[in-house]
This record gives sequence, structure tokens and C-alpha cells, in this order.
Amino acid sequence: MTLKEAKKDFLVNTAQELFLEKSISDVSIKDVAKKAGTGEATIYRHFVHKKNLVLAVAEKLQKAIFDDYFSALEAKTGYESIERFFENYVSLFKERTELFRFVKDFDAYAISEGGMRTDNYSLGIDRFKSAFLEAYERGVKDGSVRIIEEPEVFYFCSAHAMLELCKKLSSGETIVKQDESLKALSEIEALKETFLYFLAPAQDKNCG
Repeated sequence: MTLKEAKKDFLVNTAQELFLEKSISDVSIKDVAKKAGTGEATIYRHFVHKKNLVLAVAEKLQKAIFDDYFSALEAKTGYESIERFFENYVSLFKERTELFRFVKDFDAYAISEGGMRTDNYSLGIDRFKSAFLEAYERGVKDGSVRIIEEPEVFYFCSAHAMLELCKKLSSGETIVKQDESLKALSEIEALKETFLYFLAPAQDKNCG
């Protein structure tokens, strides 16, 4: 890593810390510069615009999440690998709820800003899809999952549902009184079990 790359990485780490602690909209370039002990001009020289810094943080966090939680799904069967895939959402929510708050914040920021080049971020999403589909294909071969017509559609449906629920619950805020009686982890677990039940072969359901 060159000195320039190291400096840029340091600024991304500094911004990441602030974005996870507060929110993207509440953190200015001035705030990042102050915490990093550098001038605002230095940050603009590396990133030109705040949205580029935000995107760099999002890409780094996405890679860290994949590497730490989703890159190793190996298990005895394909079904058990998929079980690990969905269980990772539960583990992430338990261990790093602030990551889901950031993703929720990032989505809103990206829409409000417009024109963000999210090519690399989109490629990162494909890594999660590939991990899931590889586990599913193993499950088809070993007979541990049911065969579904469009596994890629199922992946997007289930992954979006898990992510959106985690994002909603990450704020800890309630909108209607029914929210107050529900436990976040229980909801996420229930959704996970719903998808796993759908994927289980018919004979396994009959045995249950």
C-alpha cells in the first residue's frame, strides 16, 4: 500500500467510525477532517465530494461483512450451508446492529444524492448471491433442498426481506404500539425459519 493509499484508507476508517456512531447526514466533511487531524482540503483532494467518501465507506463495510460472515458457508449439506447464510443475519444483528442502521442510512442517502457510481457496490452484492446459489446447487445435488423453479428470484426475495427487516428493527424505534410487544431477534429468527422451511424437502417437513 502506497502512502497515498494508506492516507485514503485512514480517512475512510475515520469516516466509517463517525457514520456508524451518528448518521451520514449528521456528519460533515469538517467533522471527518477534525477527527482525522487533517484539513478539509485533504479530504476533498482524495474524494472530491462527500458522496464519494460515503460510497467508499459502504464498499469497505460490505466487503468486511462478506469476508467475516458470508465467505465461508461450507457445511455437511447444501441445506446446512443455506442455514448458515440466513443465520448470519441473526448473528450480525446481535453483534453489529449499527451496520444495518448504516445500510438503511446509506440507501436513503444514495437516493437523495442521485448519480452515485455504485458499480463496485453492486458487484459486492453479487458475491452474496453467488455464495447463496452455490450452497443451493450443492443442496440440489445432495438432495437436502427442494428444487425451486427460479432460485435466483428466491435469493433476492429472501435476502431483501431479511435485510429490510433487520434495517427496520435496527433503529429500535416503534411506530405503532404493536411494535413495542415484539422482540427484534425473535422476528428475524421467525423469518429465517420461514425461508428454511420453504427450502426443506417435502419428506423432511412430513417427518417434522
